Amino acid sequence: MTENWESIYSTPLPHRAELAKALLLEHDIPAVVTTSQSSSYPTIGWGKNEVHVLVKDAILAKVILENEATFS
Repeated sequence: MTENWESIYSTPLPHRAELAKALLLEHDIPAVVTTSQSSSYPTIGWGKNEVHVLVKDAILAKVILENEATFS
């Protein structure tokens, strides 16, 4: 990855991160989800799922999620 990525959305629920990613992809904004979940307690849900976009798309992506996402 040679370009800079920025975290624009964070949630403990992995399905919400995937929904955010799908919404951004519908608007032609490349997005990736990263998960930092505890391997000691994977079923408890102690973890963070983050949606990352390119820095140049971050402001637009935040606006899209704020205005169009109904899951948050």
